[in-house]
Amino acid sequence: MNILCDKYELIEAVGNVQRAVSTKASLPALEGILLRAQGSTLYLAGFDMELGISTTIPATVRETGEIVLSARMFGDIVRKMPGDQIAIIADERFNTVIRGDVTEFAIMGMSAADYPDIPKVEDGTALNLSQELLKSMIRQTIFAVAAPNDPRPIYTGTLFEIHADQLRLVSVDGYRLAMRSEPMQNEEEMSFVVPGKTLQEILKLLKDEDKPCSLVVGRRHIIFEIDGYAVISRLLDGEFMAYDKIITPDSTSEITVNTRSFMDAVDRVSLVINDRLKSPLVCEFRNQSIAVSCATPLGSANDCIPAAIEGNEEEIGFNSRFLLDALRNSETDEVKIQLNGALKPMKILPKEGDSFLFLVLPVRLKK
Repeated sequence: MNILCDKYELIEAVGNVQRAVSTKASLPALEGILLRAQGSTLYLAGFDMELGISTTIPATVRETGEIVLSARMFGDIVRKMPGDQIAIIADERFNTVIRGDVTEFAIMGMSAADYPDIPKVEDGTALNLSQELLKSMIRQTIFAVAAPNDPRPIYTGTLFEIHADQLRLVSVDGYRLAMRSEPMQNEEEMSFVVPGKTLQEILKLLKDEDKPCSLVVGRRHIIFEIDGYAVISRLLDGEFMAYDKIITPDSTSEITVNTRSFMDAVDRVSLVINDRLKSPLVCEFRNQSIAVSCATPLGSANDCIPAAIEGNEEEIGFNSRFLLDALRNSETDEVKIQLNGALKPMKILPKEGDSFLFLVLPVRLKK
């Protein structure tokens, strides 16, 4: 293999595909990046057997070929190379020279034959939408995905529900729920669960622009195609929670509050809470205000903000981080909060419409 390519395009491509490379793999090739030179392009791919990221960049290909190079070393080398172009030359014994301006590295590569095949999605169902919309939907739901070590693997991902007239994303972790819906015309109805790890990487590629991206869904895998990158991921198996059964339409109290004011109050009062001294954050909804308080061995804190309250007065305890996460991801100036007693989940919705819905379970208070 003998190629010449733009350094900055190579740095960007390596940085993105490197995120799918395994750091500790039983197969050494999985700790590397696959490079394949053909035609007038250089193909790069990283794969950890569950998530793969690949792309192509323009290159002057003097000799076709393919090789696997250590992701960590190759990434460090290209980022620190001088000049504007980088040459990569590899022989049949995988001796590889990487040259930029007057700087030259000689490293050992690995055979591309040892690199596992990245899955393909054939006869999949395609869905097209804007990057800005998909990024917003993922961002508003991914915070409620269960931790990677959760004993229920299905909850470590986000449910995608595709209906004839709507796309809906739902995440749950046993303590909270986040749901985001958007009207969309679709020819086929389906549902599948995408790992949270995959969606974290998708967020880094998506832009806050009305540019197109596509999803191709197969039986076991999904491919996201974004700005020249293909991200392939396995789908999670299992039965997702019947979330619609825990979202009740009724409520005994409805509160409208400025999102930033409520966030700031929760954030301030939470200063007396740490990982060792966990204590519920108490919210009192009464007298057209929300009183927020907490007491731990570190000290106590109290705050109060105005709110428009209709219905019953309530005193409810919450995990401060869960409540703060929901408020931060509402992305609206004001939110509507619905309560149905001190032991039922708090519902957080936009003041107008129903584009998102967050549920936060309460914490029982000691009397």
